[in-house]
Amino acid sequence: MQDVISPVLWTGEALRIIDQTALPGRLEHLDLVEVDELVSAIRRLAVRGAPALGVAGAYGVALAVQQGEREHWSDEQLRDAVARLRAARPTAVNLASGVDRAAARLGDGLPAVLSTAAAVLEEDLTANRTLSALGADWLLARLGLANPVAQRPLRLLTHCNAGALATAGWGTALGVVRELHERGLVSLVYVDETRPLLQGSRLTAWELARMGIAHLVQADGAAASTIVSGAVDAAIVGADRIAANGDTANKIGTLGVALACAHAGVPFLVAAPTSTVDLETITGADIHVELRDEAEVLSWAGEATAPRESRGHNPAFDVTPASLVSALTTELGVVEVSRGELPGALWETE
Repeated sequence: MQDVISPVLWTGEALRIIDQTALPGRLEHLDLVEVDELVSAIRRLAVRGAPALGVAGAYGVALAVQQGEREHWSDEQLRDAVARLRAARPTAVNLASGVDRAAARLGDGLPAVLSTAAAVLEEDLTANRTLSALGADWLLARLGLANPVAQRPLRLLTHCNAGALATAGWGTALGVVRELHERGLVSLVYVDETRPLLQGSRLTAWELARMGIAHLVQADGAAASTIVSGAVDAAIVGADRIAANGDTANKIGTLGVALACAHAGVPFLVAAPTSTVDLETITGADIHVELRDEAEVLSWAGEATAPRESRGHNPAFDVTPASLVSALTTELGVVEVSRGELPGALWETE
């Protein structure tokens, strides 16, 4: 069964998003009609995930046009609104590229902006389905299971949420899991809870439960032990930005998973559309890592979990060196990054 989740949807008058802060308890939608409503939703992670942010950013430009017409904005006010949207979260490249792509059509009117945003959405859906199949094929070959006679269900691990909720509606890392599940080749998924905001236990586990995929939620600190003990055949994660040399930014804690995989000889697969590859960012050292409010690590549900005197360090992402990335699967193909293959090679094979 293909579970249909549409985290970002244009209604004709508003941008409708799933409020991911309400999950798993409630499936709620928000209809956003103003740019700053969308900016707030992005910053508080009501909508999140690099590909989903690209779609939201593109449609956000349409919101800006509609709001500007209602409120009689000047050209400068419109540009300022688009700039606020573009800068709402700095690490994920898709947000800026989605905004830029739609904003390039401002001179052609609202229909052109909406057409561009719709194209961003459809391209992401298509890319994710393709990269998922390619990633599944690569992983089976890497594990010596390409022959159907030899195949067995896999034990997988994922970190954060890179499923339908984080994309236009299919998934990247979780898309690979879905593809393998449809082939009857998933035994169990270990879901890192993903501190401090629990995108794994709140969102990934919610998606897996809807699809009927067996899974275990574990503390982030358990991931390395689970991998090194031999309980995992492969780890699959998404990405928020991939540098030209293959260094990959993803949710904080991803680097620890990659290090454990390298130690245990377990494949570490990054799944992302090529829209997440930023060839203008030379290495991971050039990626701006977002620092979020320290309250997220010093409290929970409004209650302090640390002494009043404590301060918090809360990077939203970390950068995994290319040497630890077994492969990157995209809609254009798979590159084995740790063996020296660069993301830029994907375009050379088109």
